[in-house]
Amino acid sequence: MPIINSIAAWLMKKRMHQIDLFMKYPHDVQEEWLRRLLKNGAETEFGKKYDFSGIGNYEQFKRNIPLQDYETLKPYIERIRRGEQGLLWNEEIKWFAKSSGTTSDKSKFIPVSPESLDGCHYNGGRDMVTIHCVNNPETNLFTGKNLALGGSHQTDYFGDHESYHGDVSAIVIQNLPIWAEYFRAPDINIALMSNWEEKLKQLVDTTKNANVTSLAGVPSWMLVLLREILKEKKVASIREVWPNLEVYFHGGVSFTPYAEQFRSLLDNEQISYLELYNASEGFFGIQDQKEVKELLLMLDYGIYYEFIPVEDIEKENPRVYNLSEITIGVVYSMVITTTAGLWRYQLGDTIKFTGINPYRFVIVGRTKHNINVFGEELMIHNAEQALRIACGKTHAQITDYTAAPVFMTETSGAHEWLIEFEKEPNNLEYFTDVLDKALQQVNSDYEAKRFNNYILKLPIVKALPSGTFMQWMRSKNKLGGQHKVPRLFNERKYVNEILGLLK
Repeated sequence: MPIINSIAAWLMKKRMHQIDLFMKYPHDVQEEWLRRLLKNGAETEFGKKYDFSGIGNYEQFKRNIPLQDYETLKPYIERIRRGEQGLLWNEEIKWFAKSSGTTSDKSKFIPVSPESLDGCHYNGGRDMVTIHCVNNPETNLFTGKNLALGGSHQTDYFGDHESYHGDVSAIVIQNLPIWAEYFRAPDINIALMSNWEEKLKQLVDTTKNANVTSLAGVPSWMLVLLREILKEKKVASIREVWPNLEVYFHGGVSFTPYAEQFRSLLDNEQISYLELYNASEGFFGIQDQKEVKELLLMLDYGIYYEFIPVEDIEKENPRVYNLSEITIGVVYSMVITTTAGLWRYQLGDTIKFTGINPYRFVIVGRTKHNINVFGEELMIHNAEQALRIACGKTHAQITDYTAAPVFMTETSGAHEWLIEFEKEPNNLEYFTDVLDKALQQVNSDYEAKRFNNYILKLPIVKALPSGTFMQWMRSKNKLGGQHKVPRLFNERKYVNEILGLLK
């Protein structure tokens, strides 16, 4: 095992040289990928429609191809699912990542081509390990197992044609090379189970005595697993279960509400926490510096990046910039063109660059996951920061939360927060007051709307019984995998559904 660990670590360091190259020559790498993407897409139906063969530079690329979203590409995607090929990309596509960015009943099926699976999703997985190894030269990561929480997948039948859909994590696990199974847990048959509650039991049984050296998965579901293992082993700390655990790779949701709980459960200051920015559509960023939360934009994964200033999102003809044109500190909505045939696809995520040498950024939120009913422009990063302040001052810990507006009638409106606490504050009114003041501190638009209660009143905070969000997710058949509790929305659908469970 030490020999395997040494060989693997050496291979990872070789990959770091390639990462250094795209950090040094970012614009050259992006221009090369634009040429390759257009060449591979030129003979597709979409490529012929927009004359890819006549595009010679970025300005022509912008001029020829309109901005897309899921609705505009959906007709092509549905045809591919039913067996037609050569529509968006020049490879046969049989796998589709079922988007679970929210718990909406509406699903998106994102194409996953063989090239995007290997060159993007797998590269992201390899690089997160690479970066950890480089940052931790004494690593023993490969002497044990990586415990990865994944979702499930299923087969769709369209006459004689079969295609497959599921969480992108399940697609990755299903298609891993045989040798990779040696380093991961649990067994693939357990990892891909669709029944979360049965999977949880199997996960506990098969990993509680394993030598787990790394964890990977969405924080909310990982916490559930860790607590079940502690309960089964009758110990207080995961360090007593997996003494060689050295890193937790996390993504999908902000880690801020969960950080204190993880540090308490893992009880080991030596464990690293490495954030990832991956989605059904691709793998975009990795935290490459110790203790610095900025993410490195990954530029050689077969993705060409564009950016729309957030204030232009709703405009008919928004300004769109490529990487060489961005400005540090501006909030942008991401647009991607990928080796899965997503052309100028508006991802719906917002980021803010913190540096350009190399290109590092922070995730701000979602273009649609905010509250802006009263002109308050409350984004997820505002909410996370304010909740962290409120928890710090009241010694509370949050398991999950969601928030939505209380619409104006004859008086002011408000925000209603449904919070499931791991550790409740001693005084919920004080917690609410601290949260409100923190929101005003981090968001000037919210502060203006709170002035004299003219537009927004004090937030309404309701502490939910333990397990409420789990019960709601179960009712949606959204347990496990990459499913996440929605955070901020401009309407009350989710809040009303959750409150309805308590009646």
